[in-house]
Amino acid sequence: MYTALRIRCQQLLNRFAPDLEDGSMPRHPDPDLEERILNAAQKLWKKGAEKTLTMRAVARAAGTNTPAVYRRFRNREDILRALLQRIQQEVGAALRPCRSPQELCETYLNYALHHPHEYELFYEHAYQLPPPRAGRPAPLRESRPAMALVEARLAECLGGSPDDHTKLGLALWVMAHGAAMILISKAIPQEHATDLRKTFGAAVETLIDHPTRLAHSP
Repeated sequence: MYTALRIRCQQLLNRFAPDLEDGSMPRHPDPDLEERILNAAQKLWKKGAEKTLTMRAVARAAGTNTPAVYRRFRNREDILRALLQRIQQEVGAALRPCRSPQELCETYLNYALHHPHEYELFYEHAYQLPPPRAGRPAPLRESRPAMALVEARLAECLGGSPDDHTKLGLALWVMAHGAAMILISKAIPQEHATDLRKTFGAAVETLIDHPTRLAHSP
């Protein structure tokens, strides 16, 4: 009976006590630990993508222990989802000040080129984000806040409501994403990168100036 009680007390201690280093006294709660864990995971991803992203490696890089990481994230996939959500927030923060759809497209491309590892991480694992609603498919803007910003700026520029510009917004995103991946992967010789960006800008202008055909497409 004594042994069972001792085991139960230890279980309760492990559940409710603050993070402990092995064999050490309890530490004060660390309010910044979750952010440090995500920063560490992001740096590890930049170094070696998935093969470097283990719970133990994240703990070491964050300056904590593995149990502390598990208390905040169930597994590696949970860390990835948190990183995806953080990247979405960063993209949104970069795009929100843009006052025109053209500026928004250029800013989106700039973000991708200045944060290539984060950009590739997002689109490689975006399917792991929870759907915005159960049942019938939701509009893309609900799972991709950047799309909602594009549609809003198009409505301000061209009139109508954001819903009227879903197809045009999708076409602009397809172009921006394609240009970003070509440049990130260096699929085009470096000496042609400037021409590609100019062509991208011209194509954005053309689509925005002549959206009628796209609006009536199936």
